[in-house]
Amino acid sequence: MDALEQYFREAARELREPGAELDADPDAIHRFLHLPAVRLQQHMLTPARFARHDDLLPSFVPAEASCAEWILAAEWLAYGDPGMTLASPGPALSTVVLRALADEAQQDWFFGRTSDWPTWAFFALTEPEKGSAATELTARLDADPSGDGWVLSGEKMYIGNGAHARVGVVFCRRASGPWGIEAVMVDTADPGFHAETLPIIGLRGARISRLRFDGMRIPPERVLGRHRPRSRRGLQGALQAMLWFRPSVAAFALGVGRAACDYVLEQRPALAGADRAEVDGTIDRLNRLRRLLRDVAAEIDAGSPNTFRVSGVKMRAARLAEDATLLAARLLGPASLVEHPRLDKLYRDVRAFEFMEGTGNIHRRGVFQGLLRDDYFTSRDRDVRPGRVVEGVV
Repeated sequence: MDALEQYFREAARELREPGAELDADPDAIHRFLHLPAVRLQQHMLTPARFARHDDLLPSFVPAEASCAEWILAAEWLAYGDPGMTLASPGPALSTVVLRALADEAQQDWFFGRTSDWPTWAFFALTEPEKGSAATELTARLDADPSGDGWVLSGEKMYIGNGAHARVGVVFCRRASGPWGIEAVMVDTADPGFHAETLPIIGLRGARISRLRFDGMRIPPERVLGRHRPRSRRGLQGALQAMLWFRPSVAAFALGVGRAACDYVLEQRPALAGADRAEVDGTIDRLNRLRRLLRDVAAEIDAGSPNTFRVSGVKMRAARLAEDATLLAARLLGPASLVEHPRLDKLYRDVRAFEFMEGTGNIHRRGVFQGLLRDDYFTSRDRDVRPGRVVEGVV
């Protein structure tokens, strides 16, 4: 893992200047497709049998990465520039749904397309009126009147790269109740697909989009998990994706938080006293949270995830990274966001992580439920020393 982390650290250095260009022009990603760091998402999130190796990436960079491997990459890439990674081609969140639900033919259909370079994909769960409440979806999947397949209708909101993707996974409702939710694969070239890019302040490279499906025909073979019981289909795919990617959002936030702290020390190398203590304290909290994040990722990879701890680490990382940018802005002076474009970008970008993969209030409830059930702490955490703080709870 040491060689892998060193490679990610070096690759991240290439992202800062391109990230600034991407902030001004989100379509500028096409000018940076030659960078190894831009290739990482597609390679690491693609199943090994579909991965196309090239000379840009060393052989030790894994395809079909584990959660632990991906959060390592995500933290360093976000340290360089989170927008560049979210703008990069690849299967994105959809990869977890495909790995959890798809049969071999469905994986061939989807990853056979996303492995072509450059190809973007989207993951469409969030809706304009319902947010990401998976059990309250209003997008409909109705039987095709012709008797062959399905018809998709409805809207999705705040979808990364939705207006520029070739394929995507859409969650929709076929029937009432939690087992009536389905996940379907769509080809954006098919009739009935409409998309527009939304104006945003931070993470502009992600090209957040609004999607509309007007009677879009879905062949029966594109319903993910059709070979599985209804209780193990659409909703399970959404939950698997959130569980796997919440740690990666936490890793993105940690990377931005570390970048903000390091930027302060670069600009104020003589910082001392209480101000330096505040920066050092924030760095220490980020490091403690990183250890918890790696524990959580290892639990996911081992097949025994603690969903309450996943919620805690995502919630805490988003808040701590935001605090780091506030601290940096204060220490660099009242005009810091004007005088320091790098800090201004970090300040805007970091606020997106609060809303990605569930807001803080949702995760606070999850942590509270875990504490009530006495199912949050590991045996190592059950330390009764006075004053001990466990990151991810406070």
